[in-house]
Amino acid sequence: MFKLANLTKTLVLAGLALGLTAESIAQSKYSGIGRPATKAEVIAWDIDVRPDFKGLPKGSGDTLRGQEVWEGRCASCHGTFGESNEVFTPIVGGTTKQDMKTGRVASLLSDKQPQRTTLMKVATISTLWDYVYRAMPWNAPRSLTPDETYAVLAYMLALGEIVPEEFTLSDKNIAEVQKLMPNRNGMTLNHGMWTVNGKPDVKATACMTNCTKHISIGSTLPDYARNAHENLALQNRAYGPFRGVDTTKPPLPQLPGKGMMSVSMAAAEVISPEALFKKQNCAACHAAVNKGIGPSVADVAAKYKGQADAIQKMHTKVKVGGAGVWGSVPMPPHAHVSDSDIDVLVKWMLTGK
Repeated sequence: MFKLANLTKTLVLAGLALGLTAESIAQSKYSGIGRPATKAEVIAWDIDVRPDFKGLPKGSGDTLRGQEVWEGRCASCHGTFGESNEVFTPIVGGTTKQDMKTGRVASLLSDKQPQRTTLMKVATISTLWDYVYRAMPWNAPRSLTPDETYAVLAYMLALGEIVPEEFTLSDKNIAEVQKLMPNRNGMTLNHGMWTVNGKPDVKATACMTNCTKHISIGSTLPDYARNAHENLALQNRAYGPFRGVDTTKPPLPQLPGKGMMSVSMAAAEVISPEALFKKQNCAACHAAVNKGIGPSVADVAAKYKGQADAIQKMHTKVKVGGAGVWGSVPMPPHAHVSDSDIDVLVKWMLTGK
């Protein structure tokens, strides 16, 4: 009964998130539950870009600007030429001019290509645009403008020799570029969710025989790969700074200004260093005492203990990024974080205050 009640609640919340009104939910047996979603709530959720480019914002960006953004915001994780590092898989490589003609990546059918790159696998350019815009950079998702997203994507495609070195990608020509995607014909369309009238398979009978009693994450990894990047269980990325609304307050009639927060709201907000650490997504790479993608807070404090210029050193490291101090995985730059916030974070990491 408890599980059923929670499932009902989840379905109702999902309906509100998708813009369903309380009346429409009530017609499906749940009367007196919910309220109409506000226009601002619908806009905040409806940001996806479909393969037919519905939802794609207007804008443009060239490869020169894309290279600037890439080197400042992306290269620390994905490499200068899309080769990436030991944590992230390569974006570029494994595709040919012939693949662009056929729309099928030949190297996917052989074991000669050591890794499956992003441009080998993805079928729709809208997928790349949508993901970059919503989830990148790693440490500051949704901080790129539409024009910067077009520029970064143009640079990625130029690295893969899908478009020329000097190219401007826009909402006007993106459909034409789609026709050049190396694996555009590599996605199956024979499933129920591809069309509006399709019927997805949601009535399958669960197999409840010969079940494994104990399952541990990573139990099927080969020995040589089990600890190649250290403890994977400690490297789960935090979701990001967008965690929903404060349900104790009335819904917003309209979205705040640029940056998802008005000046007056920002001025009034006072948060603890621990909360700031999570808000700025530092927890995505740094745990309190255990090493993740980056060093733990405790290890950083121990390294800089007793150094008079420790705060200034760490401030610079956080602001501009760097590599080689804690291993091969670089520290991405955090130019979007204010100097005052960096000082608060650095002082807290070093002193706990």
